[in-house]
Amino acid sequence: MQDSYRHKGMRRQLVRVVREKGIRDERVLAAIGKIPRHFFFENAFLEHAYEDKAFPIGSGQTISQPYTVAFQTELLELKPGDKVFEIGTGSGYQSIVLLELGAEVYTIEYQKDLYDKTSWFLPEMGYKPNFFYGDGSQGMPRFAPYDKIIVTAGAPTVPDALIDQLKVGGILVIPVGDAKTQQMLRITKTAKNRVRTETFTDFKFVPLMGEDGWGK
Repeated sequence: MQDSYRHKGMRRQLVRVVREKGIRDERVLAAIGKIPRHFFFENAFLEHAYEDKAFPIGSGQTISQPYTVAFQTELLELKPGDKVFEIGTGSGYQSIVLLELGAEVYTIEYQKDLYDKTSWFLPEMGYKPNFFYGDGSQGMPRFAPYDKIIVTAGAPTVPDALIDQLKVGGILVIPVGDAKTQQMLRITKTAKNRVRTETFTDFKFVPLMGEDGWGK
């Protein structure tokens, strides 16, 4: 795996594009600028690595658009040391962004082949989140509560389990809608049984699978 001067120049251009689309958190932009996204691509598709778009990675999943990754990450308002639960490991790119911002990351993947690949590949790159295989729509109560929760797949509704497993003062970022488009929600848990919900622009994610998602 080689990260050349050309690759770094392409990343700088990608950061400019993401900034022009409205991302203001310099820590998020620095993470996008540091991570060698081309490592996730086969050589035949290398020219797509630093375009601001999603790209298929198998099992009906995609590596998310860099702007989408940056947008969700910025909404989390991460602080170093935050315990973050990520639902939908996918390629692992979002996990790495969270790690670059100093988070303690617990990440779960529903697709076994992606879990197997990513749980091997990210440590090869030097990144070691806590990997799990299973139904993230149910949360992961044994490590709760979490400071932040991020869902990287489109959900039909907000799973109650995720609210329950969030600390008071914590933030859940989740796209909610139908199979075609979802609105990004930022849900802040203001008290044990009270939340504040903010709604942001439309996105299109792969479906959240599992008991509180779109099924198996």
